[in-house]
Formats: sequence, structure tokens, C-alpha cells
Amino acid sequence: MENKQQSNGVGKENNAVKKKVNWSGSLIVASLTGAFGSSFLYGYNLSVVNAPAVFIKKFYNETWERRYGFSVDEGTLTLLWSITVSIFAIGGLVGAIIVTPVVKFFGRKCTLVLNNVFAVAAALLMSLSLLAGSFEMLILGRIIMGVDAGISLSALPMYLSEISPKEIRGSLGQVTAIFICVGVFTGQVLGLPEIFGQESRWPFLFGAIIVPSLIQVVILPFLPESPRYLLLEKHDRNKAEKAFQRFLGKDDVSHEIEEVLAESRVQRNTKLVSVVELLRTRAVRWQIATVIVTMGCYQLCGLNAIWYYTNSIFSESGINHETIPYVTLSTGAVETLAAVFSGLVIERLGRRPLLIGGFGLMTIFFAVLTVSLTLQNTVHWLPYLSIFCILAIIASFCIGPGGIPFVLTGEFFQQSQRPAAFMIAGTVNWLSNFAVGLLFPFIQAGLQTYCFLVFAGICFAGATYLFFVLPETKNKTFHEISQAFAKRNKVALEMQEMNHYPGEKKSSEEQESNFASSVDNGEAKKGIV
Repeated sequence: MENKQQSNGVGKENNAVKKKVNWSGSLIVASLTGAFGSSFLYGYNLSVVNAPAVFIKKFYNETWERRYGFSVDEGTLTLLWSITVSIFAIGGLVGAIIVTPVVKFFGRKCTLVLNNVFAVAAALLMSLSLLAGSFEMLILGRIIMGVDAGISLSALPMYLSEISPKEIRGSLGQVTAIFICVGVFTGQVLGLPEIFGQESRWPFLFGAIIVPSLIQVVILPFLPESPRYLLLEKHDRNKAEKAFQRFLGKDDVSHEIEEVLAESRVQRNTKLVSVVELLRTRAVRWQIATVIVTMGCYQLCGLNAIWYYTNSIFSESGINHETIPYVTLSTGAVETLAAVFSGLVIERLGRRPLLIGGFGLMTIFFAVLTVSLTLQNTVHWLPYLSIFCILAIIASFCIGPGGIPFVLTGEFFQQSQRPAAFMIAGTVNWLSNFAVGLLFPFIQAGLQTYCFLVFAGICFAGATYLFFVLPETKNKTFHEISQAFAKRNKVALEMQEMNHYPGEKKSSEEQESNFASSVDNGEAKKGIV
């Protein structure tokens, strides 16, 4: 009886320890600085081209006339503008493809720091294009900025997932989504006519990109590298312990070190897996499928179409044309507030209800929006319902689908698989982004207001898939998440190691001894990357 009481006391004590999580200064600064110079710039570059569009097209026309002696025709001007906007996604795809070898060689933190070379180069090209009289500089700057975004949207979630305790991994991971929304909102604010939304000032919109990059370059080098990267890939236990101590704000990090080493025992004597090897790994097939579905729905759910329709819907509702840019700020504000709300509740509600609920609500509001847009000329109050639906769709997106796909990609895969997984996620993300930009004008022209039913169908399909497939990952280790997928992958838990890495299996005692030796010596054994 006494032993049972002692056991219960220990269990309660352990639970208390688990619930108590210290948000150290280093952890907060690393997440904020990393996001400000990375996901913030991604969001900013999504919205920054909208306000000066008229002035940039005029610049294109004047440059063409000065060179060739005649004005550019409407079709060519539209093509040049479409390239300027959509080539950002092509750069993002390039960045997503090269991120795996880059994070392997330089590490997570150093990749984020070095990535600012692309951001600064792009900012200089785009901000000086008007002065140089070269629209090619603006287009080249957009593709270079896309490369920066492609790298950062993989490296940042990877870094945040590896430096955070599992109890707050979701909240910290949502920092990526929050700063994307803040970036979009900032682009809208700076694009106002009173600030940089003027013909003579629009280059400053692109020059402002340098500020977050310089802040990240100044602060981030003084913060630790990912302790998981240091321990599992660099085999430097001393640096890993110091990194854990700074991020967790405590001296005793033996539990965290042991937790990481426990993961390493599953992947002993293995190298960083390639994309092809990961796709062939039976034990993670449903994890890969889930990442592809969530990332695909993240881009194909129709939020870009909402931005396209916003001005016309506000105009139809009777809002003065000069006032629309200020009213549009409400969309950015709602987006930011919803993302912050998601970050606050994700560790209480979990990933699953926020993600499924977000897509489900978007399905409903897209359907209502289709009806209100179709009938808005017949009933005087329907345009206001359309405005409400727009804000509701944006909020529904940001409470779950806007950030959780990045969190899940970091949670589903172990250390050696994570870079390849983020490459797959990034590739799907940017290809879907490009597809929306390319196909939406044709969908809209063919279906008119009924085009939103296409997005409602995509959201419904995503919510249905996730309802049946996605397990809750809140507060779970990689091993526990793998357990949840094991039955669906038709892989026995004790056989997962062999399925992950085909080859001869050593005895557990021999492998543990070999790995511990390599870590303690700070050297990698041959065959371990």
C-alpha cells in the first residue's frame, strides 16, 4: 500500500514537472528573431506588390517606351506583371529543393543567418530598379527573394521544432504562421498612400526588406544552434548540453539529452536520408501523405482568391474607392489576431481540432460566400454578408491551416528524415502556390462567383482526410507519434527500425555502446552523418 502511494506521488510529481515549462529568454529571442527575418519576410513579400501595382506597371511601360520608342501592348504588360508576381513561387521552389543539403552542412541556425544574403541582394535589386531604369532588376529580385523564402520556410520550422520542449512545441511552431500574418499586415500598412504607396516612393517598399534581415544577422549568431542537430548530426554532446541549458533556462538537462539519445537508438549507424529513401520508407508513408495533403490544401484552399476578390466586394458593398485600402487593413488585422489566438490555444486544444475545424469552417463560409456573391445585386444587405464571409474565411484559415502544417512536418519525422521531409513539404507548398497563381484567372473567368465552390470542395476533402487519418500529436514524442501511425502503415512497432533503414541489424547493446562512444568523443563514426 505504501509503495503504491509512493508510486502515485512520483507520478503526480512527474506530471507537475511536465506541465511546468520555462519560456527562457534565449528561447523567446531565438523564435522571434528567427521568424522576423524569415516568415515575416515571406508574408511581407506576398502583400507588398499589391499597393504599388499601378505604379510598377507604369514604370514597365515607360521603360519599354524609352528603349524601343513605342508603348508596350496590354498583353505584354499583363505578361510582365504576371511574371513579376508568380516568379516568387519559382524562387521558393528552388529554395525548398536546396534546403536539405544546406541545413545538413551549415546547421539550422547558420542557414537562417546565411539566407539573409539572398534577402539583402533581392532588396537592393528591387529598390534600385526604378533608379536604374531596369524592370529586369525587379523581376530578378523577386525570384531571389523567393529562394530566401523557400529556404526559410523549411529551415525555420525545423529550427523551432528542435529547440522547443514538446509541451510548447505547437505554440512555438505557430510563431511561423503569426509572423507570416504580421508580414502581410505590415506590407498593407506600408503600402498606404500616406507612407510608401506613392509613385515616387514605391521602391522603399522593397528596400524595407533589409531591416528584418539585418536585425536577424545581428542577433541570431549569439544564440545557440539546434541542440538536436549538435548531438545527433555533429555528435558534440558538450555544445548540445549548453544549448539545451540556454533554451530551457536550467542547468540539469540530462532528461532532455536522454530523450534525444533515445530517439538516436532507433536510427543508430544511419545517414541522413534522401527524399527518394524517405519516399520508399514504409514506416512513414502515411506521415508523408498527410504532409502532402495539408501542404497542398494550405495553398489550394482559396485564400489567394479571397485577396483577389476583396477590393471588388468592398466596392460592391458601397465603400468609397479611396477608403478601400484602409478597410482592407481589417483583413490583415483579423489574420494576425486569429494566428495569435491559435498560438495561445494550440497546446490546450491540440493540432487536430484546429486543423480540421479550420478547413471545415472554410467549407461552410465559402459556400455562403458563393450564394451571397451570386445574389448580392438582388438584396441590398448581401454585400455586407460577403464582407463577413471574407473575414470569417481568413480567420478560419489562420486558426489552424495557416500554421499547423509546418508544425506537423517537424513532429512527424525523426532527425535523419526531417530535412528530406521539409523538402517534400516545401516542394508541394511552392508548386501549389504557383498552380493557384497560374490557374485561378482561368477558373474565375469560367466559373465566375461559383469558383469558390472549387475551394469549398478542396477544404472539405482536406478536412475529411484529416478526420480519418490525423492523430493528435500534442505533447507526444516522435516515438509516440510513430506508434499512432504504425497500424495504418502496416508496420509492427518493433520492426520499424528495420523498415526505416534496411540492412543488417546489430545487437542493441553493441549499438548503444558504439553510439555513446562516438558522442562522448565528439566524433562521428564512419557511416554516421
